[in-house]
Amino acid sequence: MRPTVNTLDHFVLTVRDLGASISFYVSVLGMSLRSFDASDGSTRYAMYFGSLKINLHQAGAEFRPHATHPMFGSADLCFLSDTPLADWQEHLKSSGTEVLDGPVKRNGATGVITSLYIHDPDGNLIEIANLGAT
Repeated sequence: MRPTVNTLDHFVLTVRDLGASISFYVSVLGMSLRSFDASDGSTRYAMYFGSLKINLHQAGAEFRPHATHPMFGSADLCFLSDTPLADWQEHLKSSGTEVLDGPVKRNGATGVITSLYIHDPDGNLIEIANLGAT
């Protein structure tokens, strides 16, 4: 039998400014911050949402092992939300976050989604989507 993977546990974002990234993911996207002590004795930070987390690595001080070329601003991430996009648009406007595009229909992993696009502080493309066409 050939081995397969079945879900994502976490991913890592390399960031320029840890504080700015934490602020964005907490205040704009509604994630929760947790710090933890790693086996190497360092303190690390993770952003939790649903059953997943994003580990944050400071650019130039990435934890090992890491990607061959860790860099900030190269990710393109899509987050699903049950909050209507109209509510997201109001929230993003009040937080001073520019909507780059949307709402637009796209093809998600399980079907049609309707999406808004923004940038995080490092320039990563962030897609906020509702399942189905609205």
